[in-house]
Amino acid sequence: MKAIIIGGGIGGLSAAIALKRCGIETEVYEAVKEIKPVGAAISIWPNGVKCLNYLGLHENVTALGGNMAYLAYNDGHSAATLTRFSLSPLVKAVGERPYPVARAELQNMLLEQYGKDAVQFGKRVTHIEEQKDGVCAWFEDGHKATGDLLIAADGTHSVIRNWVLGYQTERRYAGYVNWNGLVEIDETIAPADQWTTFVAEGKRVSLMPVAGNRFYFFFDVPLPKGLEEDRSTLRDDLKRYFSGWCPPVKKLIDTLDPQTTNRIEIHDIEPFMQLVRGRVALLGDAGHSTTPDIGQGGCAAMEDAVVLAIALQTNSLGIEDALLRYQAKRNERVKDLVLKARKRCDVTHGKDQQATHAWYDELKTETGERIMAGIEDTVMGGPLA
Repeated sequence: MKAIIIGGGIGGLSAAIALKRCGIETEVYEAVKEIKPVGAAISIWPNGVKCLNYLGLHENVTALGGNMAYLAYNDGHSAATLTRFSLSPLVKAVGERPYPVARAELQNMLLEQYGKDAVQFGKRVTHIEEQKDGVCAWFEDGHKATGDLLIAADGTHSVIRNWVLGYQTERRYAGYVNWNGLVEIDETIAPADQWTTFVAEGKRVSLMPVAGNRFYFFFDVPLPKGLEEDRSTLRDDLKRYFSGWCPPVKKLIDTLDPQTTNRIEIHDIEPFMQLVRGRVALLGDAGHSTTPDIGQGGCAAMEDAVVLAIALQTNSLGIEDALLRYQAKRNERVKDLVLKARKRCDVTHGKDQQATHAWYDELKTETGERIMAGIEDTVMGGPLA
């Protein structure tokens, strides 16, 4: 059996590694000549870590991950702690730790595990066609690939999604802009072993520890899309949006490097239930593009990869049957994750100011149980719970 995988990002490479471990031949095609991950880092929650463990990467991910032992919310104006608690009960309940990691390092880890030389870069797919006993894919450079099945892991702007669904999907602007990057850990800004989030005005500033004595940071601001802002105005933009905020936030703005800080308008896509057409399956953002508000975009792609590999390995009624079983195990799960993230997005970013301020008030009495119960529910919905 041979699988064509379109996309060499987190989802595509996870799928390639998983299928390879099952004895399935794979070819990976990536559109860009050199992968430059979108976003500075990613939070891999225990469900994603378990998928990486399944792929034989436990030691690798622990080496890349930061020690995120505590979680805290602080008032953005005063820096006063609203709530702070240990994540140890969560780890004990779900059987694994969360690991924030730099995206570039995660990407390199997956490339090394699969084999960087085995990925064909600079191959942008134009169209595909299902044939009697297989699938063909054509690329801009004239190359043609054939296989028994095709996995579309070509991201939120997927070329193949519309072919699978039979209609055009539209990305939905979530209403806020995210700036993210990496800085050296500075405990005058936040503790080194804690996920710290400052909140006020429907905005947030967050820091997570990653390996190499670094914080992954991000700023969220509700804004209209399409503003003419770039790295040349980045620091001034952030100072304007966070005027009147506490000293740690101001220091972070002064510390960051505008040349390595990303600015992203956040979108998602309305969930759909069809992930498969014949011998073609959608995976990762191609099948369920979500906002990052519950940190499950990358984790969900890893889950897809594991479920897909197991379906192909353990079912013997044909490829089409196995892919439908993959779809049946994933469509409700990923729909739930997209909608959970959207709901959290709206509360966090002040879509309903009353709901957002009620959340701020709840944080003042939060002892950790409610937040960790929500995370546990999300994590334990994965395939390796």
